[in-house]
Amino acid sequence: MIDALIVLVKIVLALTWFLLLTLLLTWVERKESAVVQDRIGANRAAVFGRRLFGLFQPFADAIKMLFKEDFTPTFSDRALHTLAPFLSFFFVAVTIAAVPFGDVIVIGGKRIPLQVADVSAGLLFVLAMLSLAVYGILLSGWASQNRLSLLGGLRGGAQLISYELALGLSLVGIVMVYPSLRLSEIVHFQGPNLFGFLPRWGVVLQPLGFVVFLVAVMAETKRVPFDLPEGESEIVGFFTEYSGLKWGMFMMTDFMEVIVASCLLTTLYFGGWQVPWLGAEGFQFPWGGTWLLPKWLVTVLQVASFNIKVAFFCWLQVLLRWTYPRFRYDQLMRFGWAWLLPLGVVNILLTAIILVL
Repeated sequence: MIDALIVLVKIVLALTWFLLLTLLLTWVERKESAVVQDRIGANRAAVFGRRLFGLFQPFADAIKMLFKEDFTPTFSDRALHTLAPFLSFFFVAVTIAAVPFGDVIVIGGKRIPLQVADVSAGLLFVLAMLSLAVYGILLSGWASQNRLSLLGGLRGGAQLISYELALGLSLVGIVMVYPSLRLSEIVHFQGPNLFGFLPRWGVVLQPLGFVVFLVAVMAETKRVPFDLPEGESEIVGFFTEYSGLKWGMFMMTDFMEVIVASCLLTTLYFGGWQVPWLGAEGFQFPWGGTWLLPKWLVTVLQVASFNIKVAFFCWLQVLLRWTYPRFRYDQLMRFGWAWLLPLGVVNILLTAIILVL
């Protein structure tokens, strides 16, 4: 009973963190684009006359989305048209269950990992759920009975196939260096220092794999410069025939994918919740000094470290989204097959040679 209650609390906390960060990311998107374009950005929503730099805008947008008319075209397949956004939303939302937010905490003699589900094949679980999310995109294009929507859905499916291969190959190097598919163990493998002072993070041991993974996972999020499935300027988008809450779920799924990508980048390549030179008892510096800290403060620093890294990668993806123009479709395909895929293979070969030597 207690174990079930602990799992329920962790699910609620993880989903609350996930959804609140999604709302905040919509504000970051609008504000960062405003900075790039030299304008103010969204700042009209206010509570008791206070605007707080537009921080209330995401909540105003959510209320509008909930009460906006939900229109379904008469020529569409109504059942599949309704199911599609829920499929995409669900499969992306469940990935947060495998993400380790911190190390194990002890309460009343009970060890509680700061992770909803420590899945033995957590890395494969996250990749599988992200791959299944494309079914929502394909269904939305097909069920809309609109040629442009269908074209957007097909683009999404082709893009996922093209970049999923490079993404998977980039992770083979990570598994070779950290021999585990359990995300919590991968984070623990990154704890010891390399050469006595350098964090043993994935970006240090797998720099080429990190570059390939970063580009491939950004393509998975379907955002500029990889937003071919939803090219608004071309009036081609898998959710062209959507409105109201169902359109909002597709939009939220895009931002949730950005957060999941940031969590994976943090967990696999930047030590997850690890802080350089911070152990269970406190800091142990390479020059021999120590700084002992209480256990609760160590846990707070680790969770804060994870959140800061995730926030940085969310900011970076939004910055790239407002910096680069969209690829042409042939450029998108050529880049995935002719560049990223060979680089992923080269990374595996180099990693194998170094491990053997």
